[in-house]
Amino acid sequence: MTDANEPITVRDFLETEGLEDWRVTSDGALAFFRTASFTESVELVRAIGEATKVGGHQPDIDIRNDGVTARLITVTENHYGVTTADVDLARRISAVAREQGMSADPSVLQSVLVIPGAPNIAEVMPFWQAVLRYRRRPDSPDEDLIDPHNRGPAFWFEQMEQTRPDGGGAIHLAVWMPYELAEARIGAALAAGGHMVRNDFAPAWWTLADAAGNEADIATPRTRD
Repeated sequence: MTDANEPITVRDFLETEGLEDWRVTSDGALAFFRTASFTESVELVRAIGEATKVGGHQPDIDIRNDGVTARLITVTENHYGVTTADVDLARRISAVAREQGMSADPSVLQSVLVIPGAPNIAEVMPFWQAVLRYRRRPDSPDEDLIDPHNRGPAFWFEQMEQTRPDGGGAIHLAVWMPYELAEARIGAALAAGGHMVRNDFAPAWWTLADAAGNEADIATPRTRD
C-alpha cells in the first residue's frame, strides 16, 4: 500500500497527470492563478479553503489583486519537498480554480534562495540564524536555514575554499524558475549589462554577474530527482 504522504522526486511530480498548472522551485510546488480583481482573488482563496479543509496538509497562499499563488511543500525530519499528499492537494486546488473560471500562468513563478559562502559554515550559520530568527532545515541542519513562517527566502550555505582577498565572505542569490523561462531570463540579464560566469552546471543553474561582479544563479529543477 502506498503511503498517503510518501516523498516523490521533482521529476515524478512534474510528470504526473493533472499537474499541468504547477511548477517546482527550491521552495516546493507553485501555481499562480490569475484573477481580474482582489475580490476575485479572495473568492478563489475562500473556495480553496473549503476544498482543502479536510486533512492536516494545507497550502501556503499568497493573495494579490491580480492573482493567487499556491505553494505546496512537505517538511519533516528527513524530507523537504513534495510528496504524494502534495499531488492530491495540487489536483484539488487546480480543480477549484477551473470551477472559478481561473487559469494558471506559470510564467510569473519564481523563488529566491540566498547563498552565503564561507570557509567554515559552522562558524557563520549561528549568526544568520540569530539575525533572521530562522530555524535549521530538519533534513539538512548543517547547511540550510528556513523561515519558520514560510515567508522569507531560504538560506543555503556554500563551502568556500578560501575567503576573498580582503578577508570577506561572499553572498549571492539563486533565482529559481521553471526551466522554460530560463533562456529568456538569461538573455535579459546579459542584455542588461551582465555577463556569464559559468554554465558548466546548466541546466541546473547558470551563474551570471553584474558589471561590479555581484553574482546571481538562474536555477531550474531540470536535473533534480
